Amino acid sequence: MSIQRITELRKLLNDYNHAYHVLDNPIVSDAHYDACMRELIRLESEYPEMDDPYSPSKRVGGKVLDGFKKVTHDVAMLSLGNAYSLEDLLAFDARIRKDVGEVDYVAELKIDGLAMSLRYQNGRLAMAATRGDGEVGEDVTHNIVTVKSIPLQCDSQLSFEVRGEVYMPKAAFEKLNESRSNAGFEPFANPRNAAAGSVRQLDSQVAASRQLDAFLYYFVNAQNAGIDSHMEALKHLSKLGFKVNPLTKVCENIHDVWTFIEEMKAQRSQLPYDIDGIVVKVNDLSIQSRLGFTAKTPRWAIAYKFPADEVMTRLEDIFLTVGRTGKVTPNARLTPVTLAQTTVGFAQLHNEDYIRNKDIRINDMVMIRKAGDIIPEVVASLPELRDENSKPYVFEKHCPVCHQGLVRFEDEADTYCINNECPARIIEAIAHFASRDAMNIEGMGVKRVEQLYNQGWIRSVEDIYFLHEKRDLLTTLDKMGEKSVDKLLSAIQTSKSNSLDKLLYGLGIRHIGEKAAATLAMRFETMDQLMEATEEQLCAVKEIGTVMAQSVRLFFSQQPNHHLIEMLKSAGVNMEMTKKKTETASFFSGKTVVLTGTLVTMTRSEASDWLSSHGANVTSSVSKNTDLVIAGSEAGSKLAKAQSLGVTVWDEARFKEEVDSIEN
Repeated sequence: MSIQRITELRKLLNDYNHAYHVLDNPIVSDAHYDACMRELIRLESEYPEMDDPYSPSKRVGGKVLDGFKKVTHDVAMLSLGNAYSLEDLLAFDARIRKDVGEVDYVAELKIDGLAMSLRYQNGRLAMAATRGDGEVGEDVTHNIVTVKSIPLQCDSQLSFEVRGEVYMPKAAFEKLNESRSNAGFEPFANPRNAAAGSVRQLDSQVAASRQLDAFLYYFVNAQNAGIDSHMEALKHLSKLGFKVNPLTKVCENIHDVWTFIEEMKAQRSQLPYDIDGIVVKVNDLSIQSRLGFTAKTPRWAIAYKFPADEVMTRLEDIFLTVGRTGKVTPNARLTPVTLAQTTVGFAQLHNEDYIRNKDIRINDMVMIRKAGDIIPEVVASLPELRDENSKPYVFEKHCPVCHQGLVRFEDEADTYCINNECPARIIEAIAHFASRDAMNIEGMGVKRVEQLYNQGWIRSVEDIYFLHEKRDLLTTLDKMGEKSVDKLLSAIQTSKSNSLDKLLYGLGIRHIGEKAAATLAMRFETMDQLMEATEEQLCAVKEIGTVMAQSVRLFFSQQPNHHLIEMLKSAGVNMEMTKKKTETASFFSGKTVVLTGTLVTMTRSEASDWLSSHGANVTSSVSKNTDLVIAGSEAGSKLAKAQSLGVTVWDEARFKEEVDSIEN
């Protein structure tokens, strides 16, 4: 009877959770809910054989980890391009219509929280991972199971991935900060920081106490489930038990989107959670596939960011910093002030012309804001408040670090230190090499690199890979105990296996960003072949122009860079493209294949991966260029279109025959 009661309580508590946290419609009192939970926990302790990781009792937390495991995303979690005005949105819409014609959009609230990937196996939550660098995140499943609006199991027996935003409601944030203040702890700056800090707790009881919530906004590979539009995908997620934001709207055109944005601006302060903009997505999933992606963002979506708040403070001083390319940036030291829920003491001034044109002076009262809600910048000085202490700023003629003369090239607004041996440039270049989007060496930010440089232990990028020889010395540094040193050395060792595109980007070749680095790595596959490529061969690569090609040739023509590559090779750093390649030549090599309908022997996602690994180009829409359509049961419009175009169609049995013949 008690075992039967455990099953009964689990169902009741799951229903109560869904009604309260997803439907916002509580069906029992808190006291009744708590009584049921206490009874379940008691019975589970009496009958340990009934332990179930998907029991609602697991939501109270209690699991403690030593650290976070890295998780590679099957589909990259890209960031969105930003829009700050109606003009930006109109330009986005014009690009879309130029490529694919008229479309409708889905406009949804941009929740200010932490992006999260949720993987389900046979309908049960198997993994929750942070975005990380977009390709590799952290496994935070032990904390996400405590978020009661996220189902531990849903009404599906399929395996799939969904994505959304974990956030802290305003009321929970205020309650948390009150308790922290009473306990003598520093309060969190804003709900987003509080949510991120909660998700990255090693003790899940802490996360469970923080009253986190989540909205889901993306069904990965929704077309594999026979879904044709983004809005349809959101409705499907809702039916599966996920919490989807109700303030989501299909808009017939970009002007309807703008109307929605204006409405949400007016309602923003009354919402029970923070938003920092509106996300705009092309609704039709097949059109999304046609538009594709850049290296960092989908071409079919954009995030409109609300205008930044502006506050007034005093500009106390102006100082220069030097980047890895030698670019010198003026910065303002400010009287600290609260802006967008964070304390700001410094802001960007961009370049010499920016300071002159806005007549920004030392000791002026100035208006500041956060560009894109992230980077503080000085918007304007307030000359009407100026007094006798105000003085114009004279741009320095010499580098603040190496004291060599600065150069401003003709027709450029920026000023440069052109001394390749400038310590600031070297430190920034090494930090760039180790950064998340490059070699991703955790624990080697600018401050750590500067510390190691000042010790004389790092003078160039290759020195990173010989730091293990100084392990005992590293432990003597400030904030570098045994555990921290071992973690850093482990991250360095792991980075050796990174793909060639990460290495290329990390080298900081002028004009070669992430996308160009990936393009070159895919085309030439090895560092040696790229180094030997002529300017003509480089220019022949799609999206690599003359300026990029010349920059690559110049970089590899210089002896110090040849020496750098050889040293990295000797340290065991990978010099090849290690992205997934075609396993073998097969019937499918070079063919454009479309999957439609429901497959039985494997999921559409598994079929797609198998086809790609055997040389096929798997697309989501049928056209005259399609070579083959594989149709499972309940195939619809895609099958009909293939038949009308005379495209070859296989059923699942025929596909399985070919798979078996290749693998056996």
